[in-house]
Amino acid sequence: MSRLLIPALILAVFTTGTQAQDGRYSPGPGGSGPDDNTHFGWADVLRVDPVYGVARVETPRQECYDQPVVRQESSGSSTAGTILGAVVGGVLGNTVGKGDGRKAATVAGAVAGGAVGNNISHRGDRSYESTETRCRDVSTVSEQRRIAGYDVEYRYRGEVYVSRLNYDPGERLRVRVSVSPAD
Repeated sequence: MSRLLIPALILAVFTTGTQAQDGRYSPGPGGSGPDDNTHFGWADVLRVDPVYGVARVETPRQECYDQPVVRQESSGSSTAGTILGAVVGGVLGNTVGKGDGRKAATVAGAVAGGAVGNNISHRGDRSYESTETRCRDVSTVSEQRRIAGYDVEYRYRGEVYVSRLNYDPGERLRVRVSVSPAD
């Protein structure tokens, strides 16, 4: 029985060795296999050249600056001064004249007193200058040179091929070989 086992092992090793030399293997269930005239192998990479492209990059940032501002500081309510002035002016105007003249003098005194009261209430106001920091969003657009892909030259079974890939494959490249009639 051991005499039959040794030749079977040698045959299995020899068959596996020729498949490995050939570069073929079956990918397993669900993949492409010898049933549809497709197999996979390994090619030696001869040269890899990066292919560059230009990419626009937008960088947002915030730009801030100081701006002078004039501020008003009010000492009190101007409405109260206007009302008080109108009342005092109306009372004073009511003391002048008789009849319809008294009514006109009362109205004129109220208007004048309101204006004077408003002006007096604003005399205590102060204005001063200060600065405020203002900011705005701006974007800087720049162009950057980036690798867009790789032109790869490789040899499979003595033939040289070139393909553009989106990655650097290293020293070896897995290839899929498909055979079909040329008619």
